[in-house]
Amino acid sequence: MPSTRDDLVAAAADLLEEGGPGAVTLREVGARAGVSRSAPYRHFAGKEDLLAAVAARGLRDRHAARMRRRAASPAEAVRADLLYFVRGALAHPALFRLTFGPWTVESPELADAAATSRAALVDLVIAAQADGALPAGDPDRVTALLTAVAHGACQLALSGHLSRAGKGHAAPADLVDDLLGHLGGQPADR
Repeated sequence: MPSTRDDLVAAAADLLEEGGPGAVTLREVGARAGVSRSAPYRHFAGKEDLLAAVAARGLRDRHAARMRRRAASPAEAVRADLLYFVRGALAHPALFRLTFGPWTVESPELADAAATSRAALVDLVIAAQADGALPAGDPDRVTALLTAVAHGACQLALSGHLSRAGKGHAAPADLVDDLLGHLGGQPADR
């Protein structure tokens, strides 16, 4: 059963989706969650703390989805994870920008969710390297390369600077597949 805090985070996520970070106010979140307008202040020091909880929830949801997926090979697991990220970023741009944008507050909850998510992707990369599907080398750097392309491609697409029919002649998923192909990750046919 969700707690009041969970309800507040869900309400904030809905407001973020509807209108970006500017639409998220603690008073509106309280009203949306069906609690007193002052209730959010008992759970969060301020708006940034609430938004950090929203971002942490998004990372935990991604990790949970990663754990439910079954892939035929380590290379396919890496590809599936990156494409899941791309789909999520394009479907929920405000959450993508919030999660991977600059932070002015320290949030142990967000730091833990980010570390768990990143470690899981590094583990997928290590398995793909061991299987020969990705090049040998520092798995953290290979992971950084993969995520930089996925993140950058999503940012370009969301800004109107990348599309199959326009600039770049590719969608973010295409660039992920291109990179995996160059690295030996054997992307599936498109």
